[in-house]
Amino acid sequence: MNKNLFSDNSLVFFDGAMGTMLQEKGWNSSQPPEVCNIVSPELVESVHQAYVKAGADIITANTFGANPFKMGPLGYSAEEVVRKGVAIARRAAAGRLVALDIGPLGQLMAPMGALSFNDAYENFAVQVKAGTEAGADLILIETMSDLYEAKAAVLAAKELSSLPVICTLAFQKNGRTLMGNDPLTVVTVLEALGADAIGVNCSLGPEELLPVVGKLTEHAHVPVLVQANAGLPQLIDGRVVYPLNPLSFAESAEKMVLMGVKMLGGCCGTNPEYIKALRNRLGNYQWKQPQNQRITAVASSRKTLSLEKGLHIIGQRINPAGRQDLIQALSSNEFDVLYEEALLQEQAGADILDINVYTGLTDEAETMEKAVEYIQSLTHTPLQLDSADYRALEAGARVVNGKPILNSVNGCRQAMEQIFPIARKYGACVIGMTMDEDGIPENAERRLAIAEKILDTALSYGLHKEDIIIDTIVQSAARLPGNAMETLKAVSLVKRELGLKTVLGISNISYGMKNRPSLNAAFLAMALGAGLDLVIADPASQQIAELIKTVDLLTGAAE
Repeated sequence: MNKNLFSDNSLVFFDGAMGTMLQEKGWNSSQPPEVCNIVSPELVESVHQAYVKAGADIITANTFGANPFKMGPLGYSAEEVVRKGVAIARRAAAGRLVALDIGPLGQLMAPMGALSFNDAYENFAVQVKAGTEAGADLILIETMSDLYEAKAAVLAAKELSSLPVICTLAFQKNGRTLMGNDPLTVVTVLEALGADAIGVNCSLGPEELLPVVGKLTEHAHVPVLVQANAGLPQLIDGRVVYPLNPLSFAESAEKMVLMGVKMLGGCCGTNPEYIKALRNRLGNYQWKQPQNQRITAVASSRKTLSLEKGLHIIGQRINPAGRQDLIQALSSNEFDVLYEEALLQEQAGADILDINVYTGLTDEAETMEKAVEYIQSLTHTPLQLDSADYRALEAGARVVNGKPILNSVNGCRQAMEQIFPIARKYGACVIGMTMDEDGIPENAERRLAIAEKILDTALSYGLHKEDIIIDTIVQSAARLPGNAMETLKAVSLVKRELGLKTVLGISNISYGMKNRPSLNAAFLAMALGAGLDLVIADPASQQIAELIKTVDLLTGAAE
């Protein structure tokens, strides 16, 4: 395929609606339009040909709903419908690129419904495999109303093919998807997963979508695709009518191009005349890619947390170390106590929740997966996955509904080889511990060198600098007096020399000492002076809470 599709300065034009076009050409079956690939392929081909003639660069195969959930009950093989759809599009494309089209499965994802993440993945995998084998040039995942379902589809596409992947969601008038996903979170999660382009389609007309498009182009670092409806639907004489004419549609699309949109097409109510109007009005425009700065950020399904300003608390209480109640609960697959801890920490001001499930009594990877699914079903706070076992980190990262932090990697070659591919594949930030095969260095300069090695290795795996958070390691002041100052010096060096975010587990400083809360708070105050960005602590600690509140007041972060 054309490798410049995502990088050159030309606009890219997709096609428009398929279902309504088939109806206009005589398809009046009660069955879904994908069945037409089998019983009336000539109708599908004629629609594709009309879009080719109108000037579309991308021809979208008639495979939107060709998944096992929808095709199986009708007696059709999803694989056959997909293969036929791609073949028909290829015949009609006349040298244009062919996109395998993947839409929602038509069932609600857990916890709102019964569809598990893994079941969703397996259904999307059927479409991806069949479409790739049939010769599609790229994969278009569209009309998603649930970012979690979109993640399952993107993972299937990235794992089972080498084709470029575009993913677009359907937004409502309130600026969120049906499941509450906002544009910034969509950008954060999909880019982290490796989507080659992102965007919005369906649900609204181009004018109504402008605020959402503005948010997408304000934050995206990959091309944005918009395929709007032909206005808001109206019911006239018993028929659904889309009121926006092709010229008005193209005029609205022009505003999007000026915002930085590169890819345009049509959804419900559009036809070849709309694509022709887009091509005629915008064909000579050059794409001006927005130069958006990357930020360090984590996300749940409904909110993105920027780590660029202020101090952020990572709640440490979901950890069975020394907690018999948590050990018993995790060993019995009873997770209510985890939610109680999550809620307590949220109410106390935690920005991120650390999840550690190691007990030595269960399969840690299996327990991590269950714990993540349970906690994120009840809270919208971003998660940090905490384990010394890379398999547990991968199990959790796979099912996280958002962009998590992985805690952690270190400067040992084996650790980096295990953890960085997981972070790249599933889209995560990573905490890098400044220790290696020789242990924890005594001096700050050596810790800086390990941090630099971690950063360089992460970049070689395709991670971004902003995805790396460095922990210069707090040790007990009782055991190693004076070492605390080297830790703080290392924080300052990492900030100044590498420009990376930093994190510390504050409570380690007071291990084995009296008056631990006050010691922890005092050390945190010193760390803030060194430039600390995140702290792993108990947010319910009164001393910690009062210190952070005071700092926020003095720095203006509380406003």
